Amino acid sequence: MKSKTIDARRWASIAEAAEYIHVSPTTMRRMIASGEITGCRVGPRLIRIDLNQLDATFEPIPNAASI
Repeated sequence: MKSKTIDARRWASIAEAAEYIHVSPTTMRRMIASGEITGCRVGPRLIRIDLNQLDATFEPIPNAASI
């Protein structure tokens, strides 16, 4: 039997995700609205964000040492 490696999703509320990357909840809502990240609606008002996807949105800034 083959075993599959599945990355477990780490769900967070908008407030928790905002605290995770040190921004305001308003900024998180703007990121969802602009399509930078995906917010998943769990109920009529409840929104969750996958922290793994949030981590993947960050890219290192190139500097002279990395060229």
